[in-house]
Amino acid sequence: MATTGFWPVKGSLKAVIQYADNPDKTTNRKFLDRDLADAIQYVENDAKTDEKLFVSAINCDPETAYEDMTATKARFGKHGGNVAYHGYQSFRPGEVTPEECHRIGVRTAREMWGDQYEIVVTTHLNTDSLHNHFIINSVSFKTGRKYENHIRDHIRLREISDHICREHALSVLEGASFYGGEKSAYWARKSGQPTHRDILKADVEYALEYSDTWRRFWDHLRTKGYEIDYERRSLKAPSWGRAVRLDRLGYPDDVIEARLKPHRENIRFFHIANAHLPYRPKRFPLLELEQQIAHTMHPAHSAGEVWVTLLFFLITRVAGLTGPEAEQARCRPLSPEMRMEAAKLDRYDQQVRLLSKNEIETDIQLRAFIGETQQQITALEAQRQGVRNKLRRASDPEEREKLKQQSSAITEQLKPLRKDLKTARDIEAQIPAMQQTLETERKMETQALQRERNRSRER
Repeated sequence: MATTGFWPVKGSLKAVIQYADNPDKTTNRKFLDRDLADAIQYVENDAKTDEKLFVSAINCDPETAYEDMTATKARFGKHGGNVAYHGYQSFRPGEVTPEECHRIGVRTAREMWGDQYEIVVTTHLNTDSLHNHFIINSVSFKTGRKYENHIRDHIRLREISDHICREHALSVLEGASFYGGEKSAYWARKSGQPTHRDILKADVEYALEYSDTWRRFWDHLRTKGYEIDYERRSLKAPSWGRAVRLDRLGYPDDVIEARLKPHRENIRFFHIANAHLPYRPKRFPLLELEQQIAHTMHPAHSAGEVWVTLLFFLITRVAGLTGPEAEQARCRPLSPEMRMEAAKLDRYDQQVRLLSKNEIETDIQLRAFIGETQQQITALEAQRQGVRNKLRRASDPEEREKLKQQSSAITEQLKPLRKDLKTARDIEAQIPAMQQTLETERKMETQALQRERNRSRER
């Protein structure tokens, strides 16, 4: 059974190929910000490839892969951006020999990219699971076009790998869903973020654990914020574009019934279920917070402004109410959308620090900060280019060293500015989604509060 995948490598070409000299490095996602030379040298690391017995190249020479790929970029004027792609093909322990692993890797790479791109293929022997690495130039040596990295390419790589594995009588992941859902779900998982299907599956598991009847099962899911279609056996949160069928999630009727039946036959389950009744809120955290700040928050300068700091305050405070204490106090978020925000709290912390440090409160101030930061970056880049132009013309060693130091100093000034600019732009892009999440949670809390008031009147 072989698993596959690949991801873009950004930066300058040289650093990616050199990365492999360090035997302590691994193939995790730290490569995303490395460059091509790093990646090529990583995959050619002698300590991992048995002294380069298992290093091959397609459409280039393995000894001059960096130079060949750089020449292709220069020929078509395609520098910067994604400079390469780093892929892998990993086998189950003991399933293949090093020779067989390498042959399969070379053939897989050739069928996948060999008609258009230069590729380095290596087989690493430093773990129990033999695995191949692929470094693919991002620019085609035939057409000069850059590789576009569509999801269908990831599916095709899996299909090619599976086909070759079957020819070698190796196991494959029969019937496995490549993404387990939609396009956004694949990339969300790649970046360590839960998808709405992940949240739904966790909620279904909770409902099954504390239910003995279908009615109790549905009650649990309803109180977790889902709209239920009983006929289609599907669930949908308010902001989802479409419902998710339980059988597509791995829970057909027979599986659910098999989970519920033992609970009905357990005479002690009554006490377990009563200790975990379907959630019924006692407090409504978003409505309470909004009421608390209504008389203390300064009004925005115009009706069109958005209080960015207020969005973050509300999102982080409400999304953070997911532990046992919040559950016991019955004041956790109601909507699945808000509960998904809990996975982003670490990232939000960094963004809030930027807002606080630069005294940014509204979206207008945020856009002004983005513009000012971009101007600073542009000015420094122009200044550094001037220094580099002088460096190219300088012949005196002392003057050259001085210019190099000036260039390096400007680069150090640019790093925090670029980081702040990226963070600020991320914040700006998040504003509409954050507003939608708050609106969904507000609507659900308002409806739940109204139901509680109706029950009180009925009593």
